[in-house]
Amino acid sequence: MAEKEKLRIDKYLWSIRAFKTRTLASDACKAGRVKLGGNNIKPSHEVKVGEVYTVSKGPDKRVLKVTGLLESRTDAKTAVMFYEDMTPVEETTAFKSMFHAPVLTRDRGTGRPTKRDRREIDDLKDDFFN
Repeated sequence: MAEKEKLRIDKYLWSIRAFKTRTLASDACKAGRVKLGGNNIKPSHEVKVGEVYTVSKGPDKRVLKVTGLLESRTDAKTAVMFYEDMTPVEETTAFKSMFHAPVLTRDRGTGRPTKRDRREIDDLKDDFFN
């Protein structure tokens, strides 16, 4: 809970639970997935209160504003107080999930699809994606 004057971006992202490990946060910085004002930053970049970072993690893209410096990793409820999530609604996972294709499943034990079943599945997929 103690606030520090200097804090590295990789340690900050780890402590606010944006990444599971500090190594993953450091690797994301090195790969250019963490940006400040559109510019890539190094893992050793010093975090300042009020800065806005863009963090890409797989298909998710988050915009985080620093509201406080958190030195060590704490529980999720406490970590939320040290950043503000400014991600637009269009880019959130909940919004994207509405547009995912339905998963086609078959009942367990029905065996392989017949030629007729396969054609029906293909027609269904073509209608959905076109």
